[in-house]
Amino acid sequence: MKVILNEHVEQLGERGATIEVKPGFARNYLFPQGLAYQPTTANLARFKQEQKRWEVKEAEEKVDAEAQATHLTGIELTFKRRAGEGDALYGSVTASDIAEALHERGIKIDRRRIELGQHIKRLGTFTAEIHLHREVRVPLTLHVAPEAGEIGA
Repeated sequence: MKVILNEHVEQLGERGATIEVKPGFARNYLFPQGLAYQPTTANLARFKQEQKRWEVKEAEEKVDAEAQATHLTGIELTFKRRAGEGDALYGSVTASDIAEALHERGIKIDRRRIELGQHIKRLGTFTAEIHLHREVRVPLTLHVAPEAGEIGA
């Protein structure tokens, strides 16, 4: 089934692209979420009208994201966690933990915008990436240290 993307969809394409997807995916996900619509002449005309508005909105979002990126650049977070033998954590450090630590510093970031390259289940230094905008990403350094009184502390 051919659809026109109404928004940028990761792994599918950019706004305005006409792509081929399975009918169930279009019907059950893309159409209800407002991410795409059928390529009829009326929808093509609507897309052309809204394109300029989208470009302005996209530019504003990018400028806001770049401004927020300057505040986030260079931030390092330290997490104290209980660890067992071999520096293995009892639990893990998650995107929610990182979002909460940033919130305590007065920076509000949705946990879904935080991408961990790997599961953090050991003591050490790790890197996470914050996706502020499709084109603006900020690396974040995370230090996981043992709690006071733990082995290796």
